[in-house]
Amino acid sequence: MSLIGGLAIYGLIWWLVLFAVLPFGVRTSAEAGEAKVEGAADSAPVRPQMLRKLLITTAVAFAIWAVVFVVLDSRLIPLDDIPFLPRFGEHE
Repeated sequence: MSLIGGLAIYGLIWWLVLFAVLPFGVRTSAEAGEAKVEGAADSAPVRPQMLRKLLITTAVAFAIWAVVFVVLDSRLIPLDDIPFLPRFGEHE
């Protein structure tokens, strides 16, 4: 896997994991029992804890990327075995 390919795959995985992690621990002002900030939406989170979520996203995305890297680099699942992809080894 090339450096650019690895970074591209990591970036895709990172965004997917971020959108999965964002809803964790979100509480609205009504759920937290606090006064609503004037002008804010009723569904706005009280403390979104974005830094924590970004760090969790980075760690989980790296773990998933490492598994993908090992599988692709060691050819545990060759690309030719994936049914919907074109055959890379055959030249007809």
